[in-house]
Amino acid sequence: MPYNIAMVSDFFFPQPGGVESHIYQLSTKLIDRGHKVIVITHAYEGRTGVRYLTNGLKVYHVPFLVMYRSASFPTVFSFFPIFRNIVIREEIEIVHGHASLSSLCHEAILHARTMGLRTVFTDHSLFGFADAASILTNKLLKFTLSDVDHVICVSHTCKENTVLRASLDPLMVSVIPNAVVAENFRPLFHPSYPNLSEFGTNVVPLPQHLGHHDTITIVVISRLFYNKGTDLLVAAIPRILANHPNVRFIIAGSGPKAIDLEQMLEKNVLQDRVEMLGPVRHEEVRDVMVRGHIYLHPSLTEAFGTVIVEAASCGLYVVCTQVGGIPEVLPAHMTVFAKPEEDDLVAATGRAIAALRANKVRTEDFHDQVKKWYSWTDVARRTERVYDGISGVLSEADFYGYEAADAASWSATRGRAGVQSFALIDRLKRYYGCGIWAGKLFCLCVVIDYLLFLFLEIWAPRDAIDIARNWPKKVKKERAISAGSTFR
Repeated sequence: MPYNIAMVSDFFFPQPGGVESHIYQLSTKLIDRGHKVIVITHAYEGRTGVRYLTNGLKVYHVPFLVMYRSASFPTVFSFFPIFRNIVIREEIEIVHGHASLSSLCHEAILHARTMGLRTVFTDHSLFGFADAASILTNKLLKFTLSDVDHVICVSHTCKENTVLRASLDPLMVSVIPNAVVAENFRPLFHPSYPNLSEFGTNVVPLPQHLGHHDTITIVVISRLFYNKGTDLLVAAIPRILANHPNVRFIIAGSGPKAIDLEQMLEKNVLQDRVEMLGPVRHEEVRDVMVRGHIYLHPSLTEAFGTVIVEAASCGLYVVCTQVGGIPEVLPAHMTVFAKPEEDDLVAATGRAIAALRANKVRTEDFHDQVKKWYSWTDVARRTERVYDGISGVLSEADFYGYEAADAASWSATRGRAGVQSFALIDRLKRYYGCGIWAGKLFCLCVVIDYLLFLFLEIWAPRDAIDIARNWPKKVKKERAISAGSTFR
């Protein structure tokens, strides 16, 4: 059955990134499957108010203050009036939040539960348990996920991390990976795309078989932050170039660590062998990737790593750190793994260069394999099944995967793993168990949120809010012809 869904996150286009691309692609495929989807995010420079994207995807840019790395300043309650207005206007039934560090996501799930809406949360990141930032983030996540209907993680490692951080029942957490639009990340040489002129690229075709004296290009496309391994990259590049004279780098991306890369290039006089492109738009990523032979991904923490799937789809051999959910993403014949250490990263890159020069790797087969494994249509279908489960379309036995005959014993030992009650007393019980002091604070927030909701229902009654018109659906050609013949 079709649903009205609101995707909520601080991280969305025009900012490039994995979460942003995930929300857009998932929303587009859900619209193709007959659902209504809107996106709620904060305003970006030049992007305010309501915008329409491809396929009728409506985006609400809420004018909130951005605090750090595109995350808005947490206000807890001031978002409620705007959120309620949008939800009523669009007749939303399911609120789907994305990213642990998104304030809008956490606040939207709280307000949605107060309004009696079903909620889903997707976690895209990994966090630790010892440092102060992780402790605060984990407590916030515990607050949000205590009253959510279902949780989605992008890898099994991410699921284990989220279950531990938020003390969740593993049954209420599903693993649905990211995907890529393989047609948008196609190699220069591929029998399915014989017309190279349609690619819109001026890239000189690379030799399919590399000799010992041919230049090998290593591509890096990343946000230049500490957690993305930029410091590791700064230390490794001079050593890799010293060991391999016929190797050059192309680095795309921006961030506070860009200055460290530029200083390294000046210190070692490597400007002729390392090309810094700065920030690139997502639609330009493929044109950068096909200029290389190897994709280097030195991240220190990663829940999935969509960019390495995109690189493999473009026919690049991938060198990546063995952290987080990255080992789950691609098979061994597409990747060379390294520990997140300078020496091991240099050695792994050397092994990849040697394998390409010896023609031991068939990168021309990578695109077809990735296209078969990762599909946004499949991601949308699996996400739709989660919506069916929390909405009651699927039975509890079908959704959670136990035999109907064992329902009584299963419920007695496990309890219901999701589909939380909307009753205020039940919500307060769940929040109260979040900690000696935190539990009381969380209960206070829920009570205030509920009183604010009652005030808004009186101050701005639902009848006074206009219902937005839906974007017109495309009519299939066959149906249009038959309708025309009927009226004749």
